[in-house]
Amino acid sequence: MMRRLKPFLTFGVIIAVFMLSGCSNMVVLDPKGPVGEQQKDLILYSIGFMTFILLVVYGLFAFIVYKYRDHKNHKGYDPDNEGSHLLETIWWVIPIIIVIALSIPTVKTIYSLEGPPEETKDQKPLVIHATSVNWKWVFSYPEQDIETVNYLHIPEDRPVLFKLTSADSMASFWIPALGGQKYAMAGMETELYLQADEQGTFEGRNSNFTGEGFTDHTFEVHSLTDDAFDKWADETKSGAPELTKEQYDKLMLPGHVKEMTFSSTHLEWVNHADEADYAVKTRERLGYEPKVPHSKEAKEERKKLKEEKLKEEKQQQESESHGDSHAH
Repeated sequence: MMRRLKPFLTFGVIIAVFMLSGCSNMVVLDPKGPVGEQQKDLILYSIGFMTFILLVVYGLFAFIVYKYRDHKNHKGYDPDNEGSHLLETIWWVIPIIIVIALSIPTVKTIYSLEGPPEETKDQKPLVIHATSVNWKWVFSYPEQDIETVNYLHIPEDRPVLFKLTSADSMASFWIPALGGQKYAMAGMETELYLQADEQGTFEGRNSNFTGEGFTDHTFEVHSLTDDAFDKWADETKSGAPELTKEQYDKLMLPGHVKEMTFSSTHLEWVNHADEADYAVKTRERLGYEPKVPHSKEAKEERKKLKEEKLKEEKQQQESESHGDSHAH
């Protein structure tokens, strides 16, 4: 029997190697917060449950193929089970049990994630308005009255309530290390609770394809201690320039920008959850004309942005290396 199954097992191992070769850094399965932890547990439960089902099905398949194969002295097998109420009940009840076993923990987890994490539900959450614009992220801190572009600072061990919206196309807000994604759409607002249980820098991105600049529609999340976060917020409020309407309107133009910091927010004059066409009207007023994606002009712009990004990364690496040498 094993000799007959050997080609299938070999093929399965080869496929698994190819499929898992890119999964060396599975951030989703190494969460840094309670929301991601709950989702990881649900994922592992679902994978384990479905793996058990597969093993049973393939085990029964192998047994039946072997037992009822055609061979010498086989007496034949001619079942007559037409109209068997027992068999019909079995093959209806088993799938219903499977669906129930998967649905109950899934629904419970989904509903529990609509509020702050259980262990910090008594704490006041930090509210951050996250606005997607092709291809950048604008983060507004209404309580601190500050705004950042393409990066976030959050305190550890404190729930963060993200109020998500978009200035143009539908995006998906996702910080893999902290929890699953949620959609951001113009003219409406969705809410997502997340929390970091440790200090560090985590990657965030738009996981919903929104055109040629989608690849770099990313941001960084810096998790700090409460004191360090308060210090950063105070320094930003006192030292960063105020955001003007003219500056913000320029952010409405599709494209990439560097990290930016302001000591006021755009919520003073617009909330894209209430004004879905603000970006469209602004682009028309500024005379923006969409470029053909594969035109020479668009390719040159992408090349320029790529060179600027490489130059930025090089400067950052040099400054970090100088900082390390001074520390030594």
